Amino acid sequence: MKIENEAVVVGAVTSDNVPTLCRGGDNASNTSETKPRSGDDRLLSESSQSSVGLEAGTTDKATLPRNARLPINRCNLPAVVLGGLTYQKYPSPLLIDGVAELHGDLFRRLAVALPEARADVFRDYVTVHFQLEWPEQMGFTGRKKTRAKANYIRMIRGWSFDSDSREGAVLKGWVESRFGLMPRYHGQPLRDPSGEGYRRYQEMRSHGLYGTSALEAQLDLLYTFSQYELAQRHQGARHVTLYRGVNRLADHEVLAKGQGGRHVVLLNNLNSFTCSRERACEFGDYILEVEIPLTKIFFQCGLLPGVLQGEDEFLVIGGVVDVTLSTI
Repeated sequence: MKIENEAVVVGAVTSDNVPTLCRGGDNASNTSETKPRSGDDRLLSESSQSSVGLEAGTTDKATLPRNARLPINRCNLPAVVLGGLTYQKYPSPLLIDGVAELHGDLFRRLAVALPEARADVFRDYVTVHFQLEWPEQMGFTGRKKTRAKANYIRMIRGWSFDSDSREGAVLKGWVESRFGLMPRYHGQPLRDPSGEGYRRYQEMRSHGLYGTSALEAQLDLLYTFSQYELAQRHQGARHVTLYRGVNRLADHEVLAKGQGGRHVVLLNNLNSFTCSRERACEFGDYILEVEIPLTKIFFQCGLLPGVLQGEDEFLVIGGVVDVTLSTI
């Protein structure tokens, strides 16, 4: 079957003026399902989502709320599009401004590297480009090198211990900056940008970025590399079935409720999911099952061996999603 909306090759010449289509309405019916050539049954080349089971008239209201998005971002689609329910069903590539143009050499190296060597190629490139092992070359003049050593790997590890930590604030802030999706929770609900909770989040984000070597630019490359690797490993696939364990659905922003456990939920702008339902059961009595676009996977632990011990965790960019709620 012909794959529609095929992914743009990362590193190719791209432009924000090239139209990227995100087709269909929020209540559009799903298209047929095709398994990817990779053989991974969890990955679907077409969305299996539909509005069946949701109350009539609710899905067309399930767009990204105005207070959950910024009017501008740094990628090729506005937040209202990439954070909406339609995008979940009909994803298209998300291209961060300038990454392909500034780091073409990295992707040329990846294109000729053996599959098992691509992770090392990425690590070496980032280490040299951002002078991660030589902070003095980047202008560091202090004695304490703790902040100078804060890099993309430490951000991922910090998130794994506590998503409401300083590292978590940096990652959520990166999503907010690049994709225009505002965080909804960081230690407490964030609903008022002028409130104390949002101010605390901004302080933690600023402290996490201070004294680092272009940390957000490192995260740009990490996301783009993740997308490159996923495209290579699962050619033609567009979605992956992921799970998240929760204790109470009331802790999430439910925009619409339906029958058979179907709900439309507004996720935080960055979230942890797993590809194992059994693993998700360890984190809550209720399981959210979601068809996540591959383009919304910021990082998956198995893409860089050694960063984390487990390989089941996915860091997923948020927005409005259609979920199925079930119990253990």
